Amino acid sequence: MIIEVQNLVKRYNQNKVLNHLNLTVPKGQILGLLGPNGSGKSTLINCILGLLKFDRGQIKIFGQTMTPTNYAMKKRIGLVPQELALFDELTVLDNLNYFCGLYIQNKKRRQFLVQQAMELVELQDFAKYYPKQLSGGLKRRLNIACGIAHQPELLFLDEPTVAVDPQSRNKILDSIQQLNHQGTTIIYTTHYMEEVEQLCQQIVILDHGDVIAQGTTEQLTQLIQTTGTLTLDIAQISSSQLVELEQMPGMQQVLYSLSQLTIVNQNLNQNLIVILEYLQQQHILYTNLRIQTANLNDVFLAITGRQLRDAKE
Repeated sequence: MIIEVQNLVKRYNQNKVLNHLNLTVPKGQILGLLGPNGSGKSTLINCILGLLKFDRGQIKIFGQTMTPTNYAMKKRIGLVPQELALFDELTVLDNLNYFCGLYIQNKKRRQFLVQQAMELVELQDFAKYYPKQLSGGLKRRLNIACGIAHQPELLFLDEPTVAVDPQSRNKILDSIQQLNHQGTTIIYTTHYMEEVEQLCQQIVILDHGDVIAQGTTEQLTQLIQTTGTLTLDIAQISSSQLVELEQMPGMQQVLYSLSQLTIVNQNLNQNLIVILEYLQQQHILYTNLRIQTANLNDVFLAITGRQLRDAKE
């Protein structure tokens, strides 16, 4: 395992922010770390990185105990924070040289790694630009390049695509996947559920300082009772037929408007065949059948609750 967290407890005064938390991260995995505001994500990451002391438990990275002064281990770790960590007075190239130079002393090796990092996020044409001359998306790409220039084996990415344009977001996601294919283990935090579904082999959901769910997207969606929505284009259907549909098992809503039939069923996966067989028996012709089932966002809301929280971690 790249990361092993056992029985981790962190308190602020009497407030227990991490509550006997356990977490393991295998080598080569992209793990999505999710949770509402105040769930403990930032505190957990800071404890893993040795930036925060904790009250109880054990953290091992690469099989070793993490300490604030274990600089040999820190050379193997990269961090891309949510806030831009760039020097405005340095060019793109100089920023990369500086951050890479914190870990790589050999000049020739550093030049090679800096060039690789620029190519990965496609910043070669902006090497002599200053951050103030870059768009928001390019700054984000530079922020990532500074965190990966020394080729870390373990990488923490905190909201790397926040407030960027679609083109930059796609490039960032492609770069992350490429890093992972090269062997980098990645811890990824975001509020964009579609990114987690696209990138992450494993997902961990934190709340109240502990892991409350873990698994693949498919495994997590099976944890909740899913409600599916079926939509069909139908030229004509009678009121009595709509009533009969409403009386079928699991029906929550049957709505017919503007030649469109919308059915919300509590267990659509099992009841879909029954619904379609009824339409066929009644000689009701339909087109453009569309099904919407639970996604990761539905799972997150079902597990953590829908109430907005803004607590500090």
